[in-house]
Formats: sequence, structure tokens, C-alpha cells
Amino acid sequence: MKGNKKYTIFRLGRYMLQYKWLLLLALFLTIGSNLFSLIGPMLSGYAIDAIEPGFQKVEFEKVFYYIILMIGFYIVSSFLSYLLSILMIYISRKVVYRMRKDVFDNLLMLPVGYFDTHQTGDIISCISYDIDTVNTSLSSDLVQIFATIITVIGAFSMMIVISPKLVLVFLFTVPLSMFLTKKITKRTRPLFKNRSKKLGELNGFIEEMISGQKTLKAYDQEENTIHKFDDKNKEAVDAYYKAEYYGSVTGPTVNFINNLSLSLISVFGALLYLVGQMSVGNISSFVLYSRKFSGPINEAANIISEFQSALAAAERVFQLMDEKPEPFDKAEAKELEEIAGNVEIKDVSFGYQKDNIIIHNLNLNAQQGKLVAVVGPTGAGKTTFINLLMRFYDVNDGNIYVDKENIYDVTRKSLRKSYAMVLQDTWLFEGTIFENIAYGKENATMEEVVAAAKAAKIHSFIKRLPNGYHTILSDDGTNISKGQKQLLTIARAMLLDSHMLILDEATSNVDTRTEVQIQHAMRKLMEHKTCFVIAHRLSTIQNADVILVVNHGEIVEQGTHKELLKKQGFYYQLYKAQFE
Repeated sequence: MKGNKKYTIFRLGRYMLQYKWLLLLALFLTIGSNLFSLIGPMLSGYAIDAIEPGFQKVEFEKVFYYIILMIGFYIVSSFLSYLLSILMIYISRKVVYRMRKDVFDNLLMLPVGYFDTHQTGDIISCISYDIDTVNTSLSSDLVQIFATIITVIGAFSMMIVISPKLVLVFLFTVPLSMFLTKKITKRTRPLFKNRSKKLGELNGFIEEMISGQKTLKAYDQEENTIHKFDDKNKEAVDAYYKAEYYGSVTGPTVNFINNLSLSLISVFGALLYLVGQMSVGNISSFVLYSRKFSGPINEAANIISEFQSALAAAERVFQLMDEKPEPFDKAEAKELEEIAGNVEIKDVSFGYQKDNIIIHNLNLNAQQGKLVAVVGPTGAGKTTFINLLMRFYDVNDGNIYVDKENIYDVTRKSLRKSYAMVLQDTWLFEGTIFENIAYGKENATMEEVVAAAKAAKIHSFIKRLPNGYHTILSDDGTNISKGQKQLLTIARAMLLDSHMLILDEATSNVDTRTEVQIQHAMRKLMEHKTCFVIAHRLSTIQNADVILVVNHGEIVEQGTHKELLKKQGFYYQLYKAQFE
């Protein structure tokens, strides 16, 4: 069952088993290291038994022989432990690399709707912090668990050989340790899960506030934001404190029980020595083995809190990995080829939630090479209209056709490659200006990029930069203005060899004069191509072949600019509100 402890461990195990031969080598190293370490207490007992009370009764040769052997075994054990640590770090690095790649690959397959409903900061926290937590646990805690199992079995076997009677002490202490550990773990696991959740929420809040610094300062919301951050920060710190507090109880509790078992062993061992059933060397060896038996249990108890944290983090990672991807294309889906650019919408109804329909019975017929403008008040459904054309969302009812092909019968890839798209929210990546403009066209030449930049009225600005088209843009183009960013994305769209163009408020960040120049340039470059323009500034779409006036999810009017003004209807009211 997804989301529970066993499922999470199973998924982690599958990742680990991709490197089963390395894990097998790690297991051999763990066994070897612990076996060499387990021989030490036995040799110590032999050395002690070689020392007898009285003058000149100490067998120094035998004592030094066992001591040298013991040192040699411990050196070999330490060397194998060192190799094991290196190997586990290598394995964990491989596993985490694969896990992070799978998460990111799955992110790119998710529908747009997922990112509309989830915080960016929380997603980033999952990819970075949560996977790093898993990495730390795999590289250290896993080794400890392997070592604990082998050491406990080996030490217990040696104690049975030395004195089965003294082993009876553990029939009381071991079940008590297991009971208390299980009890505490059951309580702490939800706390660690909540800790990861709260840290993700805090990261999401920070990401939002940093990206909105200008708005925040413009509205004098610094103090209010600080209070909100304090609340989020306190929730995260409290969740962290509770998880760590209750998680840290396990180690001391188990340690107390182990010390209790050591006390009982010392008492009963002394009694057995007095009746002649055990030698001092055997008692010494048994005590050392009891420490090796209880020590790993104590260490395991201490890392349980870390392991719980790793499981909670892994659970969030796998939840993200298990998010349903965008539905696959139909098995018989066709590729859109030789597109003319005729778009038809028939009786389309849509709502982001099924019980809240925002577009009702939408109909449209956009002919090849026409410039179609979509206008209307905020919330009328203009951007939703574009989302449906690109199949970012699927309609509830009705159909959309491109060149009489139902878009639900063609592949999404071929449909989306048929459009060039420029949004109001610009997106540029860290790289050269050339790379950003050529982003959507493979093997684009410098001449093509320059031609697109000239058409977008950004070429002269680029040439004034120190390195021209090879100038590096910082993250999201923060080292240039919003208007210049917008022009670069327009140049990117112009470069694409697509048959349809979508401009969603694409010229909102440029001045009116440049906007008119861009419109003329685009009409020349987009001859015989269908263009959809969403605009609030009605002055920029007066030359459109057809203007669709959308209100409450329906086309209430359509026609040319002059025709709509003559009707003195809804478009006339919008135009009048802007210019009077």
C-alpha cells in the first residue's frame, strides 16, 4: 500500500538492488570486519587466563602472543570498516543520483495542473532536502544496521559457548528493549513525517516571498511578512523539536536496559566464579561480548530516529514520484503533419473542477493565416482558452480540431510543436542570449537567430551588450529588464518553424510604439500562419482579422474592430472604458 512504512522500505530496497553486486561486496566486508572484531574478546580472555597469581607464574610469551594477535585482528577489522564506508558512500551516491533523476524525469511528465496546485518551494525541498536526508541514511545508517545484525548474532553465539547460564539474563532485557523501542518508534514516525512536511511548507513560503520582493516592498508588507514567516518558522522548528525530542528518547532508554543487563551479568558471573563454574578470563570475555551484544543494539536505537527521518523523507519523494503523469496518447494517435493551421472549436465546456464549469458551449472557427484576437474582462476564460488549445488541460465536453483532425486523436508532442507560444510570464534560463532565442529550434544558425531578434526589435539592444549574442543571462534573466526579457521570448517564438502562434498578453511589458512595430513584423513573418492573441490593450489588436469577445466563458461577440464598434455592444463598452 502506497504511503506506508513497508511500501517505502520496499521502494528503497528496489533502488538498492540495482547495485546488488556492490551490496553483496558490502555484506562480505561487514561480515569480515565484525568477525575479526569478535575474535578480540576471546583472545583477551585467553591472555587473562595466562596470568596466574604468584611470583613468576605469568606466561608473558603467551600473554604478548594473544595481545599481538588481538591488535592484528583489530587493525584488519578497522581496515575493512574503512573500505566498507567508502563502498557505502559510493552506493548511496549512485542510488540518490538515480532517485533524483527519476523524480525530475517524472516532474517533466506531470500535467500543468499539478504545478498550478503545488508550491514550487515544496517541490524543490523534496528534490533537494528530502533526497539528501535519504542519502545520509543510506551511507551511514544502513552500514550500522548491517553491522548490528552480524555483531549481535556473533556475540550471542560466543556468549552461549562461554556460559549458557549467563545468557539467560538477556531473556529479560532484550524483549524489554524491543518492546520499548517499538513503542517509541510508533510514536515518532508521524512526527518525522510532519517535520518533512513543515520544512517543505516553509521552503515554499520563502520561495514565494523572495520572488515577490518588489510587490512586498511596494505594499509595505515587510512587517506583516516577518510575522507570517515567524509563524511558519515556529511550526517547522516545533515539528523538528518534537521529532528529535521523542526520537532521542530511544537511545538513553535502551542504554539504561543494557547497563542493567551488564550489572546482572557481573553479579551472576561473580557467583559462578565463586562456585568454580567460570574462570576470570571467561567472565572478562563474556562481559566484553555482552558489550558487543548490547552496544550495537544501543547504537541501532540511536539511529532509529535518523532512520525514521529518512523514511519520512523517502515517503515524500516516492509520493512525488508516484503522482499520475499526463495521460498517455491513444495507441492509434497520429502525428500532425503538413499543418495548414485551421482551428475549429465545437461545443466545448470546461472547468478546472468538474462541479465548477467556467467555459460553456464555446464555438470558434479560426481559418488558416488569420489573426484571431481574444479579448474580455479578467476571469472571462481567455487564458483557459489557450490551455485547451495546447491540451494543457482536457475539455469536459466538446471537441477541438486542427485541420479537421480531432486533437484528442493526435499526439500531444506534434500538437504542441505546431504552436509557438509567448506568455505574459517570461521564462529565460541561465545561458547565452543565442541559446535562449534558439531554445525551441534544434540546430538554429546565428543568421536565423539574428533575423528573429531584428524582427522582435531586440537586435540593437543585444549588439550593445559587451559580448553581443554570447552574453550570459543570469537566472531567469534578472540582469535585463522585463521588457527586454519579453522581446527575447518573442524572438524565440518567431524563430520556430510552427504553423500557429499564441501570444498570451505577450507584449504587456513593452511600450506601445514597440508593440505596434512587433505586430507589423509578426504579421510579415507569420504569413499563412494562424495567430491567437490575447490582449487587454485593445489598441494592439485593431488590425486583427477577427476579434472574439469572451465573457463568462462564452463568445458573446465576434468580428473586426470596426464591425464590433458599430454594434455598440460589449466590445464597444470595453473599448470605451479604455479610451474614455
